[in-house]
Amino acid sequence: MVKNSISFTNQEKDIAQKIKRLKEKAGSHSPSIYTIAEFVPQLNITVDACFLSNPYATDLFFHYFTEELIESGKIKEVLEYYPSQNQTIAGVLSKHLNVSPKNIFVGNGTTEIIQAVIHNFTAEKIVVNIPTFSPYYEFVKEGIEIVYNKLDKQDNFVLNLEDYIQLIKKTKPDTIVLINPNNPDGGYINLERMEYFVSELSWVKNVIVDESFIHFAYEDVEYNLRTLIKISQKFSNLVLVKSMSKDFGIAGIRAGYAIMNEHKVNRLLKQGYLWNLSGLAEYFFRLYVRKDFLRAYEKVRIPYIQASQQFFAKLAGIKGLKVYPSMANFVLVELNNGATSTDLTAKLLLKYGIYIRNCADKIGLDGQFVRIASRTTEQNQFVMDCITDLFRDV
Repeated sequence: MVKNSISFTNQEKDIAQKIKRLKEKAGSHSPSIYTIAEFVPQLNITVDACFLSNPYATDLFFHYFTEELIESGKIKEVLEYYPSQNQTIAGVLSKHLNVSPKNIFVGNGTTEIIQAVIHNFTAEKIVVNIPTFSPYYEFVKEGIEIVYNKLDKQDNFVLNLEDYIQLIKKTKPDTIVLINPNNPDGGYINLERMEYFVSELSWVKNVIVDESFIHFAYEDVEYNLRTLIKISQKFSNLVLVKSMSKDFGIAGIRAGYAIMNEHKVNRLLKQGYLWNLSGLAEYFFRLYVRKDFLRAYEKVRIPYIQASQQFFAKLAGIKGLKVYPSMANFVLVELNNGATSTDLTAKLLLKYGIYIRNCADKIGLDGQFVRIASRTTEQNQFVMDCITDLFRDV
């Protein structure tokens, strides 16, 4: 057995234990930097490489927000008056997505959408890949069978679509889930294969495809966006989920949407989701469909993808780390140098103020794994330098 390569002073051990307890209290998700700052005030977090967002997109949104709401004084109206109803905002999205508003359900973040869809439409059995985003199995109601399809780290967690289809045919679920790119490994399946996958499963009651990280994936040198939206209305069983937090960096607003058949949308609206968005979320969605904003967004999306891939390649050069291929804005890293994921997470926080995702609680991961998000170019270099320094003598 390789000796643990990370050591702590007695004072650091005490703080590390606080961090560990805080993570255990947070369950299968990581505590926010605000929660950490409240419970462990000794820490000075300088880089949040745990949360998955494009920081340049956040800056872009803040520019518009400041100019159009703060400086104009219109923020008072956004805060004082009720926002529009769900279907009105769906109508705003409709023209941009080229999808009927009757097929769009807008959510207060995708977590709300995931819970609503699984609670209302999964009746008997669900098939999910692991490792993956935990709400897809955590939100399953009692009495419903969960079938796990474990991705093999020896194959870099690549999903074999044919094997997955055969498993689905064998187990006959009423719901299946596929995240593309997947979280936490960033594995990506190209659009042609995804269209084939959906067409092969037209008999399954609910096919949930989560494209929350699709804006970071690419198949050509122009980084053109490739999504199932164009065929979404062709398959009545398809539920296409999309978070806005990651690519647009607005997690604090809570905004997401899903495309699904009209009957599903109507059923959810009757469950109390008529007025589920805030005025700020409505402002974002109205901004999101504007051509001037989208042009500006493309100018921060593409360079961010390029910088992220360069960052991942540099991380892969650090001895003792195995970096798995990713088409998202994060990378899954396996520690092969004797360090534990819990110790590395704590040490980076304590010594450098860097917050990463400890994946010790992720089912489907056997070994010591962390997930590191891409941030600004300067922050990425800082993360690189600090991890290199930490493992210099390993």
